[in-house]
Amino acid sequence: MRLAILGASGHGKVVADAAGLSGWSSMVFFDDAWPEIAKNGFWPVVGDTATMLREVSNFDGVIVAIGNNSTRKAKQHELAASGARLVSVIHPSAVVSDFAVVCAGSVVFANAVVNACAEIGEGCIVNTGAVVEHDCVMGDFAHLSPNAVLAGGVKLGPMAWVGACASVKQLIDVGEGAMVGMGAVVTKSVPSAVTVVGNPAKVLSPSSQ
Repeated sequence: MRLAILGASGHGKVVADAAGLSGWSSMVFFDDAWPEIAKNGFWPVVGDTATMLREVSNFDGVIVAIGNNSTRKAKQHELAASGARLVSVIHPSAVVSDFAVVCAGSVVFANAVVNACAEIGEGCIVNTGAVVEHDCVMGDFAHLSPNAVLAGGVKLGPMAWVGACASVKQLIDVGEGAMVGMGAVVTKSVPSAVTVVGNPAKVLSPSSQ
């Protein structure tokens, strides 16, 4: 089973590691900094995006390993249009309910929990130790950082980003493209395209995404 990963970054290393542990036998990277970058940790970088698009049929699966939500969305759509077989990667130590949905292009890292009836959209990141409780919905290309927690019934909008160790109260909506700062405690719904910080979280500024 051969996996092509777009994005030779630190995030990409964690994706490759999780993929190997979950059964992929071979992982190679593509990155637009190639050929200046020829290796990402233990894994080779063998081409750029254009190369990957030409060679997608040679791989059993492809995934975009880019942390920036907007860039990840654009690259995943480009790959999908080429007919690439987009896959998700779930670390074997993650706990994902049989009654949850994880869509193509998403990653669920070590010790994360995705509980019953949760829905993880396309191209999402559920990072190390994060918790997505029952009946939550993560919109496409959203990012849940390490140890962040979505309590039951939270709706996280497309391309929203929740910082490390932040928590969102049950039944709260976080709007499209919103950013929740590290360690923030969200007790009220968050509008689209803003950044909130603090405990309780308050609007700091428009989102920079």
